[in-house]
Amino acid sequence: MTDLPFARADLATPALVLDSGAMERNIAAMAAFAKAHGLALRPHAKTHKSGEIARRQIDAGAIGICCAKLGEAEALAEDGVGDIHLTSPVVTPGGIARLRVLAQRIRLSVVVDHPDNARALSGCGAHLFVDVDPGVHRTGVTSPEAAVALARAIGEIGGVQFYCGSEQHVAVAADRRAVLAEKTAYLRTVLDALRGAGIAVPVVTGGGTGSFAIDAELGVLTELQVGSYIFLDREYRDCELGGPVFEPSLFVDASVISANTHGRVTIDAGLKALATDAGMPEVLAGAEGRYAFMGDEQGAVIGDVLPGLAERIVLMPPHCDPTVNLYDRYHVIAGEQVVAIWPVTARGRGS
Repeated sequence: MTDLPFARADLATPALVLDSGAMERNIAAMAAFAKAHGLALRPHAKTHKSGEIARRQIDAGAIGICCAKLGEAEALAEDGVGDIHLTSPVVTPGGIARLRVLAQRIRLSVVVDHPDNARALSGCGAHLFVDVDPGVHRTGVTSPEAAVALARAIGEIGGVQFYCGSEQHVAVAADRRAVLAEKTAYLRTVLDALRGAGIAVPVVTGGGTGSFAIDAELGVLTELQVGSYIFLDREYRDCELGGPVFEPSLFVDASVISANTHGRVTIDAGLKALATDAGMPEVLAGAEGRYAFMGDEQGAVIGDVLPGLAERIVLMPPHCDPTVNLYDRYHVIAGEQVVAIWPVTARGRGS
């Protein structure tokens, strides 16, 4: 391995690059926002899958983190993270056995959305949350009555989870607020039903980078599960977020490997280097043009001002979470120097 520090220009490409200064400012801005609004902060680690980043978020004021999958939680617990909330149900016998082991090591909570799962998790050592479906029909109970029945099967609940995932990327803030206000009004009916049945609800967790400012205004959530704010990918950069101003901090560096066709160059970052679910990455530096996928290993940059052979291009990922999962490590930069290399701790830990 090359001794640190070394020039960013010497990175083997494609490379996942993290501007640590911008990320730290993003972490501090969200922590200050949550504190000012009296909200607990529990960032979602499915964004970064990194023990190093999770610890920095906790040091800045987060009470713990979220993980989407049990394997992520196990990997981050092994890397020293001691307070984790699982945002997806764990239902298989093997998964439940692993969850029981993990709950002996850290403070652990997990959502459930079916009474059978609640009974299977009885005495597991984790705090059980009622997962409420906001209407997308991915997971969660689908009525206030079902929430009450599930809470009674659990006994003492850790809280309620309500995550409006599909609403996070509504581009216009007023439109996003309108749909979130409608969803939150439904959440209030669920909470009223639980409390009317004599069931205490200590925590109401949810929200994300696209909704946190609106959620704080609406005043029902007590805990924020924000994730992508630390990187500000192209999808969220294009939304009217409100609240603090965040900076892009995550990039993919690529190199020109062919420059034989007028008006385009080929670079070494294709389908294996960038998530494809949210459209095209944005060309940030090194060229004036647009990106197009050209297969597993290559992409094209098409435009009038293009670099020559072996020169560098910097891309903004369209969707940070699945892009990060394509890499083993972050190359952490300060200015134009690579100053650290951090592993993507839970890369590939999807089960």
